[in-house]
Amino acid sequence: MLKKFLQPIAAVPRGVGQIMLQGNVWTGLLFLIGIFYDSVTMGVGALLATAIGTGVAVLLKYPPEEIAQGLYGFSAALVGVALTFYFEAQPVIWVALVIGSALAAIFQHALIKRNIPGFTLPFIVITWVFLFLFRHLYMVPPSSEVTATLPVYQDFTVSTHGFGEVIFQGSMTAGLLFFLGVFVSSPISALYGMAASVVGAYISMQFAEPMDDVHMGLFSFNAVLCAITFAGNRKRDGLYVLVSVVLAVLIDVGMLMLDMTVLTFPFVLASWLTLLIKKIFDKK
Repeated sequence: MLKKFLQPIAAVPRGVGQIMLQGNVWTGLLFLIGIFYDSVTMGVGALLATAIGTGVAVLLKYPPEEIAQGLYGFSAALVGVALTFYFEAQPVIWVALVIGSALAAIFQHALIKRNIPGFTLPFIVITWVFLFLFRHLYMVPPSSEVTATLPVYQDFTVSTHGFGEVIFQGSMTAGLLFFLGVFVSSPISALYGMAASVVGAYISMQFAEPMDDVHMGLFSFNAVLCAITFAGNRKRDGLYVLVSVVLAVLIDVGMLMLDMTVLTFPFVLASWLTLLIKKIFDKK
């Protein structure tokens, strides 16, 4: 009876952990601590959105094992953080958060049902729609996070900022908590992610990208997600990590040249391309 009661509750932190592909309660809790450390508003947004996404999955009677793994919480969580990061937390933003979180869970289920590796695609599509709506059709002022003066970043913080920016967090503390969150679930994924963050920064510097942006981890967080996705014990896994990281950074740079809002789309597209390559070479 207690286990049945605790399962839906545990699905919420697992959903937050699944942002970096870790269905681990401790991972999710460390992520939440990191988000709340940087911003209480974003922390509330993440927690509320994950609970809504998970709750919608329960109400629509999606497979219990998928709900328990947190698969209906992570895109919703990212929608919640994104909206409270980009916009002033007005009532309309909280309404959008509720709607967006529910839609993210439904979208995620459609992908899972069709066996499509959608990763964070529901978050990307839904957030792009809201960004267009609140920037062009129903104007909402940007949040203080967007308009704040950026601190001076140092080279040695690039690795942690790569983890932090996955969930829109800019402090070294949040980034370190996110790294630890992945590490407690999968040490090899965390270490690959750390290396990918540095590689992503290095590649972006070859394109003369602004150093503040590089140090913030803006060219590293998609690389971190790719590294975590393809991390493994085989030598071949390291090659897939490298391929996906390079592709993600190149896509990131290209999108910025087109003045597009990047989000985690470079990670998704790079992962799809790498999965195709992996499918070809793993047969040999």
